[in-house]
Amino acid sequence: MVHIKRHIAKTVSYRIMGSLTTVGISYVLTKNIEISSLLGFSEIMIKPVIYFFHERLWYKWIKFGIKKDN
Repeated sequence: MVHIKRHIAKTVSYRIMGSLTTVGISYVLTKNIEISSLLGFSEIMIKPVIYFFHERLWYKWIKFGIKKDN
């Protein structure tokens, strides 16, 4: 259960950082705060779910870079 809480915390912090970056870049490109905000909001809603399942997939099935205890 500790790992799931950690994955959720990482998901939230990463998504906040990523969404703020998207809003900033979108604003620079479009000069439209409404479009930029809409893009940032859509990321907040969709990408955490994608990231969480990606993280869980790596934790459960992909053992790349993890050393086995002998």
